[in-house]
Formats: sequence, structure tokens, C-alpha cells
Amino acid sequence: MIYPLARPFVQLLEAERSHRLALAALSHLPSSLLASPPRRCAALGITVAGLNFPNPVGVAAGFDKNAQVPDALLRCGFGFTEVGSVTPLPQAGNPRPRLFRLTQDQAVINRMGFNNDGAAVVTRRLERRAARSGIVGVNIGANKDSLDRIADYVQMAARMAPYASYLAVNISSPNTPGLRALQDEGALCELLDRINAQGTSADGHKVPVFLKIAPDLERTDIDAISRIAIDRKLAALMIANTTISRPPLRSRHAHEAGGLSGTPLRALALARLREFRTATGGAIPLIGIGGVGTAEDAWQRIRAGASLVQLYSAMVYAGPGIAAAITRQLPILMRRDGFTSIAEAVGTQS
Repeated sequence: MIYPLARPFVQLLEAERSHRLALAALSHLPSSLLASPPRRCAALGITVAGLNFPNPVGVAAGFDKNAQVPDALLRCGFGFTEVGSVTPLPQAGNPRPRLFRLTQDQAVINRMGFNNDGAAVVTRRLERRAARSGIVGVNIGANKDSLDRIADYVQMAARMAPYASYLAVNISSPNTPGLRALQDEGALCELLDRINAQGTSADGHKVPVFLKIAPDLERTDIDAISRIAIDRKLAALMIANTTISRPPLRSRHAHEAGGLSGTPLRALALARLREFRTATGGAIPLIGIGGVGTAEDAWQRIRAGASLVQLYSAMVYAGPGIAAAITRQLPILMRRDGFTSIAEAVGTQS
């Protein structure tokens, strides 16, 4: 695997340039040079929202914003990947620098601002892979200067559904001013009601809708979102996006504005997952995100109530081989704790 050899040089580059280099490598190098995916293990398979995931470890939105490398990531051993966030119109995002590695903390701060190539370009890329297998979700967002952000989400649901295994409605980014207000009860009900009227796949079936929320919530918010998600029959809740809070950090970029992800988010994201598991009573699948970097992290989220997990920041430090590392270890942890499948373990320590 080439990434461990390249990592010292990659880490010397500015963070956003390094990210572009990683995408280029995934686009042009054989996956076998980047990672050694393990053999499929039937015990790791799990069905969520009618989708059969070969394993529960996925790539979170933000890594492959523009659908450039979804199949390369799947070949690295991830059970699924998520492109985006994608907005109706192309968007430059916030001024640079806007992405910071906090190496001492194994963390990342970003204030990207939904930079992406726009719906038309991403749609063309997804059209080209339409006949390929593998679960690829599309994370949808609204343009920063939109006069009607809910209308943007509705438009994106309709445009992306024919090419998406699922739609992830991202109302939790801290880098688009006012976006998190859509988590308020009235706005959220309107948003989900309008999206539920859209989202038909190419074969005429409704595409599962997942909702991605922030970790910076009060208990009353958690209860309200859980109730709305169940009432609107959402396919899953994704917990959680980056945080605007700042636990103690050592890196020189610790005070940069933006959303914090990686290891320092682990405790907060796990606590929110447990709270949502309690609030939903297991009535809706949960996806654990934030600070997942090892098989033990993934297993802890699963035992706490997550049917699936996603990561991104950990891949900045470990490379795409992290999928193989985690999925090789998960069966060992399952056997250690007396389980024969992922589904059997979900929520057993919630």
C-alpha cells in the first residue's frame, strides 16, 4: 500500500492542496496501490432502509464533494460512500485558507462553505456510473445566496434521486450562515414534507431520505427532531456533523473558525448518538459520525445504536486503507462480545 510511504510528504502540503492530490491519486492509481481491501465477510453485512450494505463503514460527505471517486473508494473496502454536499448552482465556497489539519489532535477544522461543482456537473458524473454496483449516497445542500433554501433542497432531491442510493439532507453545516435554523421544528417539518413529495429513483421507487444533524443540540431539540423524523418516516438520522464547540486542543490551528471533526469530536458525537437512540427508542436507524477512527470506535457506535458509521477526518491521517483495517477487526470484536452479526449488536449498550 502506497499511502504510508507518501503520508509524510502529503502532510507537508497545505491541507486543501493535499486533499486535491488524494482525489487525483484515487482517480488514477489502481486501488490495490492505495489500499488492500479485505475479503467480504457476511457477518458485516446489514440492511438499512432497504439497502444491503456489505459492511457498515462508509465515507462521510465532504471527501468526494463532486462525485469524482465514489467507485475507487468502494474498491478500497468501504461499504458505502457519500458524495457532496451538492447545491443547485456551482459554489466557490468561503475564502481560503478554509481547511486546517490539527495533527497533534488528529483533527480537522473546516469552513469550506459548500464549495462544489453544482448539480449539473455532479449529475453527469453520477450518470456515467449508473450501471455500476455499490451504495453511493448523495448529500444535498442549498446555495448560500438562495432566497428560498427549502426550495433548493426540494429541487436537489428531485434532481439527484435517480442517481442516488439514498439522499442525505444536510441542514447541519456550520459554514453556511443560517443553515442550522432549518433544524428548528417548524422549518424542519416544512422541509421534510416537501422533500418527501420528491425523490423518485430511476426505476420509479422512492429513494430513502436520511437527515444529517449537528452535535450542538439541546435535549429539547433532540426530542423534537426525533419525533419529526419518526412522524415523517425518515429512513435514517445521521449523527453528527462537525461541531462549533472547542474542547481542549493543542494544535496551532485550534482557534480557527469552522466545524471541528476528528478525534476531539468523538465523545460529543457518541453522547448525541446515545441520546438519539433513547429519544427514538430504536424506531429509526441511526448513522454514527464524528471521531470514528478505529474498529473499537466503530464497534462502540454500533453497540450504542448506530446501524452504520461514517468517517472522513481519520482518513486524512490513516489513508484509504482505514476501511480495510476496521473491517478486518470488526469480526474479531463481534466474536469477542458474543455476536454473530452487526445487526444483532446494534443498540445493545445504548
